[in-house]
Amino acid sequence: MLIERAKQTSESIEVAVFLALSGGLMDAYSYMARGQVFANAQTGNMLLLGINIADGNWGNILKYAMPVACFAAGIAVAENVKMRCRERKVHWRQLSLMVEVALLVVVAFIPEDLNLLANSLTSLACGIQVQSFRKLHGRGIATTMCIGNLRAGTHELVKWHAEGRGPRSREYREGVLLHYGVIVCFVLGAVLGSRLIRLAGTLAILASPVLLLVAFAVMFWDRELERS
Repeated sequence: MLIERAKQTSESIEVAVFLALSGGLMDAYSYMARGQVFANAQTGNMLLLGINIADGNWGNILKYAMPVACFAAGIAVAENVKMRCRERKVHWRQLSLMVEVALLVVVAFIPEDLNLLANSLTSLACGIQVQSFRKLHGRGIATTMCIGNLRAGTHELVKWHAEGRGPRSREYREGVLLHYGVIVCFVLGAVLGSRLIRLAGTLAILASPVLLLVAFAVMFWDRELERS
């Protein structure tokens, strides 16, 4: 069974693969190399924030609160790029990717005694990505976290099983493959990040801009002509 070509390049499997790999890598990096803070999983940061407040560890408040605030700021940045971009040669999502790439290159050279800054910038980049790329083949999807994909993929799996050989069987089967496929890519990104951290330390994050630049280049193959 072949999945039909996406109508927009930003919703294509090719772009989603590289974005999800980068998403997993960023989370592994911030957690393993930058003091056990999540770049993407802001629910985890909020949980740790609450635990530290309960324990009276006031010194850790900013450690977890700042990435959450910067993730939200990244969403705002992406939305502003979308509203203000009028250039047709480069799509607004590509501009968002370039901002994300620049941020992550800076992060690579921030010393470990400034992990708060590094994690804040990484979460800012993640917020930009999650807002800029929200669909895969018309389906709601996230390349920086997995819980929504797990919910949607499992929902489609149940529907596929119930549908049997019915008219919507192919649609549900494609949904399963797409959602679980993104999860697999995210996990592979985390594996890659873990290996690279052992080899290159805080410079390991430079692999993420490389993946994002590939996604940026792929979007030129069949550039979107309409804004969405």
